[in-house]
Amino acid sequence: MRFIFLFFLIFVVGCAGEEPEVQEPPLVLKAADFRDLPGWARDDVAAALPALRVSCGRIMKRPVDQRFGDLVEAGTYGDWHAPCAALLQSDQPRSVLERYFRPYQILAGDEPQGLFTGYYEASLRGSRTRRGPYRYPLHARPDDLVMVQLGDFREDLKGRRIAGRVIGGNLKPYEDRPRIVEGDWPHAFEKGGDQVLVWVDDPVDAFFVQIQGSGIVELDDANGGKSVMRIGYAGQNGHPYYAIGRELIARGALTKETVSMQSIRAWLEANPDEADDVMNTNKSYVFFRESKKQGAIGGEGVVLTAQRSLAIDRSKLPYGLPLWVDIDPPKAGEQGLQRLMVAQDTGGAIRGAVRGDVFWGYGARAEYLAGHMKSQGRYWALLPK
Repeated sequence: MRFIFLFFLIFVVGCAGEEPEVQEPPLVLKAADFRDLPGWARDDVAAALPALRVSCGRIMKRPVDQRFGDLVEAGTYGDWHAPCAALLQSDQPRSVLERYFRPYQILAGDEPQGLFTGYYEASLRGSRTRRGPYRYPLHARPDDLVMVQLGDFREDLKGRRIAGRVIGGNLKPYEDRPRIVEGDWPHAFEKGGDQVLVWVDDPVDAFFVQIQGSGIVELDDANGGKSVMRIGYAGQNGHPYYAIGRELIARGALTKETVSMQSIRAWLEANPDEADDVMNTNKSYVFFRESKKQGAIGGEGVVLTAQRSLAIDRSKLPYGLPLWVDIDPPKAGEQGLQRLMVAQDTGGAIRGAVRGDVFWGYGARAEYLAGHMKSQGRYWALLPK
């Protein structure tokens, strides 16, 4: 949603966008104990306090009798008010969590392992006006874009969405990425459209920020000054997300072993004549808004915390849920993740009971780890006693 959706495994999935529906094993909870959590005693749980507190701030505003999402075992918001009040006041979250919560391992059917990928807050160079090298637009959400959460209409469609434009009283599909990029749509700049949020200097950067769902644009002002614009997810055109890493493997340009965000970017930059064609195999297009908040915003509507915020399958798990993760290293030579995280984001390609997207934050190292991460892992939900 990233941002709001938000959302990365470039071979199979990405945080922003959709992918075709598949049959998934049901979510199963298995009661556990804090002693069962790998690394529980070693984690600096206090590092997760910013994530816990922003979610608790939202939770405390919800009606006490309202269900805490679709996970029945999570109870109502009222069940969370006391533990959240304690977390908002205490600097010792470990003792609060052990007092108020019980861990449950999450299984996909009888399978405890699942795929964990990563995403980050992208870095771009841009201008508020079209000039010089700044000729690749990132569009604001058009006024005529209608996004529909299908779960509002049918229970079995929870977590699914479509988008389009109303024509003659009927919802019709919105233009796909090729038409938007090529200017073949009503809001094109060449046709007098005013929906451009910012112009950037690199079409590959413009593509990747749509996968990440948020970014920081270093603005080159017309008067020579410098400033910064933070952008976040504002909507999506409703077309299915297709990972271009899969396309490059199909073309023989990369292999399953070598595909990563870094290798894909290198190929696109080395093959500019084919880059547009490859990027346009992904029909999904993300629209942005300018954010005044100091940080990327997740689907929960709160600021994300680097290495402590996790994107999850929103149809399976609720926002604000504390999760203990045990994930293999994002790349050989790095440390694995055994730590407390909070479900604060989602993405159309994050599907399944045991599936997560780790938010790594901003900067070169965050991009490096997110771009390589396609790790196996497992996790436990912390639910009120």
